[in-house]
Amino acid sequence: MGERKRAEAAVALGHWVEPEEVLARGRELRAAVSHEAHRKMPLAPDRPTVVEFMGTSNAGRLPELVPLRTGRMLASPFAFFRGSAGLMAGDLAVGARSGQDAQLCGDAHAANFGLYGTPEGQIVMDINDFDETLPGPWEWDLKRLATSLVLAGREGGVSEKGCRDAASDAVHAYRDAVRHLAQIPFLDSWSALFDESVLTKTRADDLLDNFSKAASKARKNTSARVAAKWTRREGEHIRFVADPPVLTRISPEAAQSVVDALPSYVDTLRESRYNLIMRYGVSDVAFRVVGTGSVGCRNFLILLHGNGEEALVLQAKEARPSALAPFLGAPAVKHEGKRIVHGARLVQAETDILLGWTTIDGRPYIVRQFRNRKGEIDATTLKRDDLDDYGRLAGALLARAHSRSVDPRLLAGYCEDGDELDEAIARYALDYADQTSADHEALAAAVRSGRLPAEIE
Repeated sequence: MGERKRAEAAVALGHWVEPEEVLARGRELRAAVSHEAHRKMPLAPDRPTVVEFMGTSNAGRLPELVPLRTGRMLASPFAFFRGSAGLMAGDLAVGARSGQDAQLCGDAHAANFGLYGTPEGQIVMDINDFDETLPGPWEWDLKRLATSLVLAGREGGVSEKGCRDAASDAVHAYRDAVRHLAQIPFLDSWSALFDESVLTKTRADDLLDNFSKAASKARKNTSARVAAKWTRREGEHIRFVADPPVLTRISPEAAQSVVDALPSYVDTLRESRYNLIMRYGVSDVAFRVVGTGSVGCRNFLILLHGNGEEALVLQAKEARPSALAPFLGAPAVKHEGKRIVHGARLVQAETDILLGWTTIDGRPYIVRQFRNRKGEIDATTLKRDDLDDYGRLAGALLARAHSRSVDPRLLAGYCEDGDELDEAIARYALDYADQTSADHEALAAAVRSGRLPAEIE
């Protein structure tokens, strides 16, 4: 840290502010931008057509996988929504802004909240995708979450009132959580973890069975299990078994490029993890198709072996510029992988201990454990009461995430007495879900007409 930064830190540490003063600043923001202002759903005046958006967002992806991306987004309006964070960001940019930024997930839809294991083996739930992370208006994440709950509920057959209630309750839970976080010690709010015990506190008891089942599956979702299912011994070596088009072998030259990038990845790990990762040796590298919005990005699985038969599988995933960047005036970053890793470390209470970044053949990547006892609760399968509970849990998780980059007292001041905010964002979510359905139909029409090729799995 330079002398100037040390001085700035010293000044900040020496400036204590009364809690009520911070709350008052939040109330002042609300006076300038009312809760009701978030009800409006303007669309960007230069909003691209769906065909134009797909063309732009496919730039730089592997051309042979673009039809598969289209096919996955074609599955439902919710699937389309998952792959179109940039389209919504353009619309959010012309809407109301509260005036306070947080480190955004950037793509806080219902499928981007999941279970994973801590180093101690505890199963917790948190946001788990940070490809689009940037500082920006905290309400962008909240509106995207609320809209996704409506779309997930519609896909699962939940009534319109049930979808609206889930969206409204997510906002209400967000407000409740920031109020709670604003009242407790900073260290407690910073390190708050969401495990099964939190379900009762967030009034999400109906999810207990779903959480328990997902956690049970997550505990088995490890590198050892991946190695047992996806690899085999070939002479003295252990290799991935190809399963095209999802998992494919790559040329020795391409594999060597990945291996050559690992030393720079190791340098990005926190010092205590260096000795750990250096005990492993690389056995194989393969290519794997991943995600919905991420289809077409370069993504490698790296098989490493450790103590005896121990296996560790790392994922090296191409890091593209955030889809939100053009709408936030964000300056260009030196390394997109570093942006994602720093965002994840700031937002998540417990990050993957092997999360880092590197460069492969001139392209930025993040590197992380491929299976870290990860699990999910599929929001599209939830019935009304369960969807409502899922919304409350996700809303509280989002509040905890934002409170690590913006003072929760400031958020609490803005969100205070916020029944009108619950209703405003819920109605916004219903309207934007309708817009997404129209966008999805435009995608379907473009596929039917042959303007966009699609590969249906």
